Amino acid sequence: MSEKTLRYAPGRVRDAILRVFTRTSRGLSIQQVEEQVAKAIGPTPASSVRSYLSLNTPQQFLRERRGVYRLNPAYFGGTRAAPGKAVPRQSSVAIGRATFVHDDCFDWLDRREDNSIHAVVTDPPYGLHEYTPQQQQKMRNGNGGVWRIPPSFDGHKRSPLPRFTTLTESQLDQLRSFFFVWARLLLPKLVPGANVIVASNPLLSHIVSGALTAAGLERRGEIIRLVMTMRGGDRPKAAHEEFQAVSVMPRSMWEPWIVFRKPIEGRVQDNLRKWKTGGFRRPSAQRPFGDVIASAPTRSNERKLASHPSLKPQAFLRQIVRGVLPLGEGVVLDPFAGAGSTLAAAEVAGYSSIGIEKDKRYFDIGRDAIPRLIEFTPNGEV
Repeated sequence: MSEKTLRYAPGRVRDAILRVFTRTSRGLSIQQVEEQVAKAIGPTPASSVRSYLSLNTPQQFLRERRGVYRLNPAYFGGTRAAPGKAVPRQSSVAIGRATFVHDDCFDWLDRREDNSIHAVVTDPPYGLHEYTPQQQQKMRNGNGGVWRIPPSFDGHKRSPLPRFTTLTESQLDQLRSFFFVWARLLLPKLVPGANVIVASNPLLSHIVSGALTAAGLERRGEIIRLVMTMRGGDRPKAAHEEFQAVSVMPRSMWEPWIVFRKPIEGRVQDNLRKWKTGGFRRPSAQRPFGDVIASAPTRSNERKLASHPSLKPQAFLRQIVRGVLPLGEGVVLDPFAGAGSTLAAAEVAGYSSIGIEKDKRYFDIGRDAIPRLIEFTPNGEV
């Protein structure tokens, strides 16, 4: 690849630089970064590396001293201590086979032993902006901000929804970097063949998928949750009467859950024998695990058990979670656990699970909600 081509491929250079930094917690000199980037993607103009570091400091990187940089954990959602300082362990609670931890998942993954997680099922922040403390406070106060507070309808108060269409190019780039770094930290903690199922939405799934692929995970398709949501279908704002026959964008009737896997060792049967992973658990001997699951929105009686704006119904989650451990053995991780609904689903399936939640308010909610969600019987559940 020519220098000119490399110079005009900032995404490839960016991902290589981030990959270099996710392999270490210490500061790196510019020369060290240049050498490791060249090993990863081939000869790269020094100016490309230096420019990216300069333009993204102090947002993505912190300069420890002249010519020495390290990742800025705050940009990626982390609170990692400076090199050499102890990272305080956070509070946790055991509920059945589940362990619910109040911590930052970036910090937790840093401490976790390699080859110890057998599957991931998570509903992360689709964009990062809506889960900043400022935006969370606006949502809780009913002021909106990036969150859209739907009007009441027939006396029913509907849940807030994040406005993904308002994300700027900078916020989208932060989202891409966030998931790339997260996946790089996650990858060595997974056993070969571990499934990684990530909830997304049609507007942003391509960004998340690209980041996870670049980080080294293997894309295996999507699980489609068939559900009528509140997103889309609206007439033009402030012109709804003039354009009554127009929808600005299609009404959303599905939700993508992207499916990835850590590459297996050898054949699938070899991986299953050694690591107990590499496929999906069938609902029955006669029926394979499918990639389309019909689902109602989360009902009010379930939301009362766990007050979280992105709560997914147990009727849906229990099917996903049961399927991710092909032999029914191993540990399921939810690194963005919210109110703990994935852990509740894992408990019903008889699996061990770990949930990490950074927000103290949601951790406190989940500590009480998980036992109630375990006992919850969804309408029509088979």
